[in-house]
Amino acid sequence: MAGETTITLVGNLTADPDIRHLDNGDQVANFNIASTPRHYAREAGEWRDGEPLFMRCAAWRDLADHVAATLSRGMRVIATGRLRQRTFETGDGERRTVIDLEVDEIGPSLRWATAQVTKTTNGGRGRQRPAAAPNPSTGGFGAPPTDQWATGAVGADKPPF
Repeated sequence: MAGETTITLVGNLTADPDIRHLDNGDQVANFNIASTPRHYAREAGEWRDGEPLFMRCAAWRDLADHVAATLSRGMRVIATGRLRQRTFETGDGERRTVIDLEVDEIGPSLRWATAQVTKTTNGGRGRQRPAAAPNPSTGGFGAPPTDQWATGAVGADKPPF
């Protein structure tokens, strides 16, 4: 939507994602990302940590399931989404305001790690992707043959882009 505040946040998960299944059938994964800025202090000749930012995050529906199955405490992640502001009243009658990140995309950071990606066959509510079919070029099941990366159509004689 236009006018929404979107951000990209890089940091570490402070705990395993907590997934909940709602009465309407939706799932939500709640988790926190800690992001600590670093700067180089020339006079001391060393790197120093700044004040950490702890951002509450929520991922919904299929993304919630993928987050819960893939990510765990301590993992460095890159998340992008929209900031949401909520105001509520405590039991003592105090009004509080919190800002959360509603995650649109998230994945592990590959700066100091590697990851094995597995493509899902159902990408979302009511949108069925074609099921994986036997792929002669890979000798098994994989992406549909129209996928140039899966079929090996991109080779040394062709630029990848």
